[in-house]
Amino acid sequence: MTVAEVFQEISAADFFYRNRDIAGFTSPSRSIYSTIRELVENSLDACETGGIPPDIYVRLSHESGPLDGPGTYVLRIEDNGIGVPGDIIPSAFGQVLYGSKYKLRQTRGTFGLGGKMALLYGQITTHGEAQISSSTNPKQRITDIGLMTDIQHNKPIVLKKKTRTNSSHWKGTVIEFKTEADYSRAMPRILEYFKQTAIIVPYANLTFVDPRGRLYHFTRGTTVVPPAPTETLPHPHGVDVETIQRMLRLTNAKTLQEFLRKNFQRIGETTARKFLLYAKLGSKKSPSKLTSADIVTLASAMKNYEDFVSPDPTSLSPLGAELLATGIKKELGISDEDVQNGSAFVATLQRKPATYSGFPFIIEVGIASGKQIETQGKILLFRFANKIPLLFDEASDVSWKVVDQIDWRGYRVIPGETPLAVFVHVCSTKIPYKTVGKEFIADRPEVEHEILNAIREASRNLRIYLSRREHLAQEKKRVDVFEKYLPKVAQFSTKLSKAKKEPDIKPLLKGLIKYGAEENEEGKEGSE
Repeated sequence: MTVAEVFQEISAADFFYRNRDIAGFTSPSRSIYSTIRELVENSLDACETGGIPPDIYVRLSHESGPLDGPGTYVLRIEDNGIGVPGDIIPSAFGQVLYGSKYKLRQTRGTFGLGGKMALLYGQITTHGEAQISSSTNPKQRITDIGLMTDIQHNKPIVLKKKTRTNSSHWKGTVIEFKTEADYSRAMPRILEYFKQTAIIVPYANLTFVDPRGRLYHFTRGTTVVPPAPTETLPHPHGVDVETIQRMLRLTNAKTLQEFLRKNFQRIGETTARKFLLYAKLGSKKSPSKLTSADIVTLASAMKNYEDFVSPDPTSLSPLGAELLATGIKKELGISDEDVQNGSAFVATLQRKPATYSGFPFIIEVGIASGKQIETQGKILLFRFANKIPLLFDEASDVSWKVVDQIDWRGYRVIPGETPLAVFVHVCSTKIPYKTVGKEFIADRPEVEHEILNAIREASRNLRIYLSRREHLAQEKKRVDVFEKYLPKVAQFSTKLSKAKKEPDIKPLLKGLIKYGAEENEEGKEGSE
C-alpha cells in the first residue's frame, strides 16, 4: 500500500520557530546575547532616524532558576527614539518579517526578524506576553499594549491595550518580557557587546543593569549624530529578473526610457538612451509590451553595462573618521594628551564609496597602539557592520582574512608583542553576511580590496609613529650612557692632567638632552 505524501504550508513565524538556530537563538546563553543585541540595535536605529543622541537603558532581572545556569529572566529595554505609532505596535512586534527595514538604505536590521525573534523566543520558553509602551510625541498619550504572537498564522495577539497621560512628556519605546537565559555564561559577550557598541556609537549613553544589580554605564563622548541615510532607488547593477518584473507591474511609464529614468538611481535620459541601444531594446517601446525574453535581456544587459554611474552613497550613514577616533579613545582609555605626547597612537580614516553587485559600501578603519591595549598574544581586531559589533566567528570574517595576510613587520609591528588594535567598519545598504545571524562578513573581492587598502593606508602613519618611538628609545639610551660616564671621564681627565678644576660638563649634557627633547617633539607631531 502506497502512503500519500502530505503537503502543508507553514507561516514565517512557524518557520523561524522551528529553525530559530539560524537567527542566533541556539541556546539560553547565546539567545540572551542575541535578544539584547537585536533589541538594542532597534532602539539605536529608532534614535538615529530622528537624529537623537541615544539614551538606552537595559535591565536584566532574575526571576527563577539558578543564577549560574539556565533560568527565567525579565528583560526591560527603554529608549528615547522616535517611538512606534499605537496602531503599528502589534504588527511591528508580533508579526515576523514585518517592519521598516525593507528599503534601500543603511540600517542595522536586514530581515525585519531579530526583534520579533527575541520576543518569540521569550514566548516559547516562558509562555509570557510582551509589554510594549511607546510614544511618538511628547505632547500625546502613551500607548501600552500586551501581546503575543500566533505562531501558526504569524499574527499578533493583542491581549490588552490602553492609553495613558504622558505627564513626563516622554517619547520613545519600552519593551519588557520574560525569557529563558543563561546569563552567567553569556555575561562576557554581553559586556563586550556594550563596550564595542560604545566604540562604534560614541554619541550614545548606554546603561546596563545585570541580574546581580551591577550597573554598567557607557557615557557618550559627543552629541554629534551622523546624518541619517536617505532611501534610494535600486541601482541597475543590483537587480535581477524578478525585481524588474515587479517594477514593470507597478510602473505607469509609457516608454522604456521613462521606465529606466523613474525607477533606477542615477539614470538620466542620455544614459537611458545609450543603455537601450546597448541592450538592443527600443527606447520608445512600452514596458507593458515586454516579453519574458525581453525582460531577461534587459536584466542581463543591466548587469553587464559598464557605463552606469556608481550607486548613490547618500543611502549610507558612515560614522566618520573623527567620531570613530572619539569612540576608540573613549573606550580604550586613551586621552588626547596621550596622543599628543606620543605615548599612544590613534589613526582613523574613511575610504571613498565603492560598490559590489550594485550596492554601495564604505569602509572605515581605525588603528590604535599604546600601553592601554592588552595584546593577548595577537593583534586585536574589532569588527563592525552598519554600526553593529560582530563578536562571533572572527576567523571566518573577511576582515580577519585581510589582517592575517598583511606583513605587519613591514610596518614595524611585531604581532603578539606590539600592542595593536585594528578597527574595521563596513557600512552598506546590503552587508554581505554569510548567515542570517549577522556574525561575519563574506569575503567579497571588492570589500576585501577596500579593507586591505584602508588598513595599509592607516598603517603607514603607524609605521612613522613606531619608527620615531624606536629612535627616541635609542636616543634616550645614548643620553643615559653619557650621563653615567661623562662625569667619570671628566674626573679622570682632571687627575691625569693635574688640572686644578674639573671641566664643566653640564653644557654638553644639556645639549644632548635638548637634542633628545627636540626628537620627542617630532614624535608628538607625528602621532597626531
